[in-house]
Amino acid sequence: MEFLLVYLVIVGVAAKSHKVQVCPKRCVCQMLNPNLATLCDKKGLLFVPPNIDRHTVEMRMGDNFVTGIKRKDFANMTRLVDLTLSRNTIGSIAPHAFKDLENLRALHLDSNRLTRITNDTFSGMSKLHHLILNNNQLMHIHSGAFNDLTALEELDLSYNNLEGAPWVAIQRMSSLHTLNMDHNMLSHIPEGTFSGLQKLKRLDVTSNKLQKLPPDPVFQRAGVLATSGSMGPTSFALSFGGNPLRCNCELLWLRRLRREDDLETCATPQHLAGRYFWTVSEEEFLCEPPLITRHSQELRALEGQSVTLRCKARGDPDPIIHWIAPDGRLMSNSSRAAVHTDGTLDILISTVKDSEDIAWKLTS
Repeated sequence: MEFLLVYLVIVGVAAKSHKVQVCPKRCVCQMLNPNLATLCDKKGLLFVPPNIDRHTVEMRMGDNFVTGIKRKDFANMTRLVDLTLSRNTIGSIAPHAFKDLENLRALHLDSNRLTRITNDTFSGMSKLHHLILNNNQLMHIHSGAFNDLTALEELDLSYNNLEGAPWVAIQRMSSLHTLNMDHNMLSHIPEGTFSGLQKLKRLDVTSNKLQKLPPDPVFQRAGVLATSGSMGPTSFALSFGGNPLRCNCELLWLRRLRREDDLETCATPQHLAGRYFWTVSEEEFLCEPPLITRHSQELRALEGQSVTLRCKARGDPDPIIHWIAPDGRLMSNSSRAAVHTDGTLDILISTVKDSEDIAWKLTS
């Protein structure tokens, strides 16, 4: 019996010493029964410690000097629920670096140096609820980067350099309630992006390059458009100030909604520039029909030569000029023709068929 007691004591000491060994140097490991938290904030770390206990549930590595995430750093950490990597100098993430984190709920990557997100950065993270990527240097997010994030409830992409976003993937985030995309360089949001996001309650697109917002049921179902403070059951927090809004008929739907304040201003048309959006009367939200002001007259050229046709138009919103071939098809860029955004058509190699009428079409 005494021998058995001594053996148990030895095993107990060995187990305790093992727990001490698996805690990375400089870090603090807390056993919050039955979960393990590994706390490595503000430890001057240059990389993710290789000896993290793979059973860790919460991992904090904020305020360090980690420059990149490797594939092996979080391998086999299937129990991890919360991972904080905020305020490091992370500029790269290896493909599938988070793939084993099948139970991760929150990932904080804010205040780093990421410039792009690829299709395999967040692959397999189907249970992720919170993805925080604000204050990076993001310029591009690949179209399939968010395809697996269907359970996401909060997405923060604010304070980056984004000119676009994977809108199709965002449209499928049916659980999303908060979307922050303020302080970027967005100039367009496709119509219908938010139509299926019935749980969305907060949208911030402040300080971008948006001239308009697309009409969407997610806005129109709101009784009051709020910006902050208490949220009622029918309230929707929408922030879109600091954008060069074009106050014409395309924003009339937004002007007709109720609003708590009047901080947003119009940038165009010129006679409305600087006026508070919510003080402009509905009658002033007008559009000007597109009108062709100048176009190329009859041109003569030998077969095989290049020909340039020009068309100018005005309107509000700015009209888009399309060219129509003699067979009725809409012309696009090809090996024989180049269509430019300024309304110019270059026929690089003319043929006899081109002697028939080539027409133009205006759309707003």
